[in-house]
Amino acid sequence: MTSGLPNTTKPVYEIDVSRFGKIVCYDQSLLFEKREQKGWESGSTLASSLPFFITQLFVANLSYRVIYYLTRPLYLPPFVAQILCGLLFSPSVLGSTDFIVEHIFPYRFTMVLETFANLALVYNIFLLGLGMDLRMVRITEVKPVIIAFAGLFIALPVGVFLYSLPGNGHPDKIISGCVFWSLAMACTNFPDLARVLADLKLLRSDMGRTAMCAAIITDLCTWVLLVFAFASFTKAGTWNQMMPWVILTTFIFVLLCIYVIRPGITWIFAKTVKAGQVGDTHVWFILGGVVLCGLITDACGVHSITGAFLFGLSIPHDHIIRNMIEEKLHDFLSGILMPLFYIICGLRADISYMLKFTDKFMMVLVITSSFLVKIVTTVVVSLFMQMPTRDAFAIGALMNTKGTLSLVVLNAGRDTKALDSPMYTHMTIALLVMSLVVEPLLAVAYKPKKKLVHYKHRTVQKIKGETEFRVLACVHILPNVSGVTNLLQVSNPTKQSPLNVFAIHLVELTGRTTASLLIMNDENKPKANFSDRVRAESDQIAESFEAMEVNNDAMTVQTITAVSPYTTMHEDICALAEDKRVCFIILPYHKHLTPDGRMGEGNSSHADINQNVLNHAPCSVGILVDRGMAMVRSESLHGEVPKRGVAMLFVGGPDDREALSYAWRMVGQHQINLTVVRFVPGREALVSAGKVAAEYEREKQVDDECIYEFNFKTTNDSSVKYIEKVVNDGQDTISTIREMEDNNSYDLYVVGRGYNSDSPVTAGLNDWSSSPELGTIGDTLASSNFTMHASVLVIQQFSAVNRQAAAAATATTAVGAIAGGVGYNQEAIGSAPKTTHDAEPFMKSMYEDDGDDEEEEHHYGIHR
Repeated sequence: MTSGLPNTTKPVYEIDVSRFGKIVCYDQSLLFEKREQKGWESGSTLASSLPFFITQLFVANLSYRVIYYLTRPLYLPPFVAQILCGLLFSPSVLGSTDFIVEHIFPYRFTMVLETFANLALVYNIFLLGLGMDLRMVRITEVKPVIIAFAGLFIALPVGVFLYSLPGNGHPDKIISGCVFWSLAMACTNFPDLARVLADLKLLRSDMGRTAMCAAIITDLCTWVLLVFAFASFTKAGTWNQMMPWVILTTFIFVLLCIYVIRPGITWIFAKTVKAGQVGDTHVWFILGGVVLCGLITDACGVHSITGAFLFGLSIPHDHIIRNMIEEKLHDFLSGILMPLFYIICGLRADISYMLKFTDKFMMVLVITSSFLVKIVTTVVVSLFMQMPTRDAFAIGALMNTKGTLSLVVLNAGRDTKALDSPMYTHMTIALLVMSLVVEPLLAVAYKPKKKLVHYKHRTVQKIKGETEFRVLACVHILPNVSGVTNLLQVSNPTKQSPLNVFAIHLVELTGRTTASLLIMNDENKPKANFSDRVRAESDQIAESFEAMEVNNDAMTVQTITAVSPYTTMHEDICALAEDKRVCFIILPYHKHLTPDGRMGEGNSSHADINQNVLNHAPCSVGILVDRGMAMVRSESLHGEVPKRGVAMLFVGGPDDREALSYAWRMVGQHQINLTVVRFVPGREALVSAGKVAAEYEREKQVDDECIYEFNFKTTNDSSVKYIEKVVNDGQDTISTIREMEDNNSYDLYVVGRGYNSDSPVTAGLNDWSSSPELGTIGDTLASSNFTMHASVLVIQQFSAVNRQAAAAATATTAVGAIAGGVGYNQEAIGSAPKTTHDAEPFMKSMYEDDGDDEEEEHHYGIHR
């Protein structure tokens, strides 16, 4: 080697190749640094291995990230990038080159690499157990149970048969090889399957729920069988004579986790956690427990990952410590250490050596049979359960979803010499091919049948006095909840017109999103056993909404957790709104109130979500700018609930009529005082407006009818005040609003967005608009230059014409993004009418009736 390298003596290796890998012999003195030592310096293994380990860490992470970002646009799961990263450095690709062997992955430091890789695997399996909530396993339906057991217990004997074919398994290890081979082929990785369904927008479909339930049952059965496999065979791949004792000690450890470790952790946290603050000591205590439990199960005779997995299951669910561990551990593991494990898997796979023993036809037969066995099994089972064949095909394909657990099984078989090098490589390639096919195949071939939803009440204006008011309330974080719940409470739910709220907690789908969070929703969500100060945020959000219906018989609440990437989150919101037949969607403004009373910078991704929902929503939408939302105040000194002032600013147009309808709904509660201020343009404003004035006059006829009806029905209501203000431009309008704020203290302003409609009373205000989703008046009220402290609700009325126009604009300006979403439940939201031939007729058939009804209603009002 050159003088710039750590070692000045080039190592000499004696390599013997066999079916069970390479046997490398070298001078152990090469482990120590060969250079002139001075003073306190001494040759040590650390001095030589550390530079190589840092290089290996860098190369592994760089390779994995590059491959991951190259495969992600093809909608391939991360598992594909993991295997490709390992195979890149296999002896058949780059692993046998002189540069890699000498400078990147030298043989003499392989043990150091494997040590860190196995440590990363232990903690990764701990996170797998941490994210699995066994309370979700409710065997209430026979269908997923039959699919899981049929797929598992038919795939196992098929795997045994394929391993036993001539030229495959080693004759001396036929029994142990069959066990690990068939387990790797039959297992289904539940977390990866849940993420595939989330990517394809199939989480809440009937097929998706069945596949997830079947996957988690298969996953748990695989773990049980894997523990038995660990106990049954020695490190040499032979039958373990101590198997009964190994199983007994492992069973005792399971009981220890259930009855000692889990209650003990709960008790310790209850006594030491103060004011909801979990310190680093608690986290390090848990991380140390992972290693200790792994050591115990390894001493019992099963792999150390068994103890890590059981310890992860033992951590109390719904506790804030789980989120802290995820934050501190997940990114470091997945981004830094786990690529080392993928490299180890690749270094063990030798494709060229495998081809010396395995016939190519046999290889194709094994891979094809491994993929088709679960599909055929699921389709056959579906015939007896009267399932749709296309759903059975999709579930069968999903049951082939592989992940880290498959590699764990293969490496366990390799460590125990149950699998030789050709069979290990053969199965690794089979796992790669199966993972390559699943998600793209479903994205192209499986498009869920959309049930066309026809319902008339898509706007607040059409809700009559005895019609249920269905609202979809969306929140991102806990501070969003108070404003939304206070708004819902003053929406006047009555027994004649009850309020049905669907509360959606919007969570971004990231690499650290646990599978349990992906499937947590609705009434099946288990209740937490901890106080609010240590409970997970999603549980606190759910219970804040559910508390509204405790003392109100006219209100029902259903909570849902929607997990999706920010780029497609609006699709989930719109699909849920249509599925639940809601007439109003409430979204939080992306900026939040700062301690000094101003609006902060906010989250730009949340702003994009709001804009997309406004463009594609199947009903009316409201964006709430919460400035503390002082709608629910404490009682006064006399024990009376104080009056709350609501101001509705009416400019004109469909959005303002919708806003008036929502504000009108609040009337009837004794604590609400409603002031409706209509801004009427003066003669000077109409003359200078030109074409805008003509459009305003057309809308004014419908506005007059709406205002007349409102005044007629609220004439005798002392809590309602109607005012008309004559203004000449936008600046005059703002001055009038400031004067109102000085003379009165309002808690909430309700305004229309004014989408695609201009008015003489807002002339000049569009030039400095910073938030187009709020409209002209809403953006002015929400700006930092406007010093009022009232909250603002900006409302946009549903319009089928505007929705189709927005969808068409999206299709022409974002062709690439839409093309990537083919098959991703576009039919559910109609967000890409250009991608399929039947999208446009679908939208027309669904919404043109509503548009006709709206026009007829307006004409009736005019002629009357």
